Amino acid sequence: MTPTRTGKKLAAIAAATTLGLGLAACGGDPTETTGAPDSQSGDGTITVGSAAFPENQILAEIYAQALEATGVTVEKKLNIGAREVYVKALQNGEIDLVPEYTGNLLTYFDAEATATSAEEVEDALDDALPEGLEVLDAAAAEDKDSLNVTSDFAEANDLTTIGDLADLDTVKLGANPEFESRAYGVPGMEEVYGIDGIEFTAISDGGGPATLKALLDGDVDVADIYSTTPSIVENDLVTLEDPENMIAAQQVVPLINEAKATDEVEDVLDAIAAELTTEDLLELNGKNQGDDKTDPAVLAEEWLTEKGLI
Repeated sequence: MTPTRTGKKLAAIAAATTLGLGLAACGGDPTETTGAPDSQSGDGTITVGSAAFPENQILAEIYAQALEATGVTVEKKLNIGAREVYVKALQNGEIDLVPEYTGNLLTYFDAEATATSAEEVEDALDDALPEGLEVLDAAAAEDKDSLNVTSDFAEANDLTTIGDLADLDTVKLGANPEFESRAYGVPGMEEVYGIDGIEFTAISDGGGPATLKALLDGDVDVADIYSTTPSIVENDLVTLEDPENMIAAQQVVPLINEAKATDEVEDVLDAIAAELTTEDLLELNGKNQGDDKTDPAVLAEEWLTEKGLI
């Protein structure tokens, strides 16, 4: 457990003891659920939610199945929708637990936050969370913007970090339009790493097929692709390291109702965090999005079994 949330944990345990809330059995629509859509979960039940994209659903299944394996009663309300929707569901008691990403969660609750390193983001997030919500241990796994080049381009130009791009006369960069103005985009590349001569090409597909094609065809030298996108591995791309933490940490973290964060629940979720890596997410996403189209529930069970967690 990280020291920054020790106080919150002790307060949550005390509240659970006082109120008797320990576990007894230890682009989507929020009405599209696998649990009761309108009622709050009972004191002995953990209701696990997810955002409306496959990776988050896989993570929610991992949480749910691991908790069930220890005897916790679990309901699932997956594919809820955007952060604005599922955070509201968490705060009003429709769900109790959801997989989140540290950097984006921080800026959701504190739009002025400037923390970027993993430790700084975790510390700031503990302070930014509203009363009643808690984050548990963060995994090493991250899903965030990442700058990628082909292996041939990396080898030809001796590239391993973002800063190495400063040695190039020009850098043809492809990314979503907002990357041109965001602090972790072109401005950060210029100010943090001293990169000049950036020629920006806006590609509006979130690092998807059009961005990948532009990179592979040589129309751009560098592409912003989310770090758990299977195309990175499938095309042997080189993700440039970010030693100055220009791009904020986005570690996978459980966001939970404090009243449901018993010792047993925390132990289960912390064990998952200790095992989950970005490479795991790449593999899970690849199986889900590849030819097999493996279901999130199946992938979760396979991963938990492989890691010895169920």
